[in-house]
Amino acid sequence: MAKKVVATLKTGKGNKFTKCVKMIKSEKTGAYFFKEEIVHEDHVKDFFARK
Repeated sequence: MAKKVVATLKTGKGNKFTKCVKMIKSEKTGAYFFKEEIVHEDHVKDFFARK
């Protein structure tokens, strides 16, 4: 399944998308967690700007 998704993202319209990973610190516990999303390349800055 993963190979099919990767192959789809590399060809055609899928090459306009980027996988973004952001590290966020929890206010309650102080622990860090990661938020991952696949976004269009035009919205990468918006992804990192929002909390």
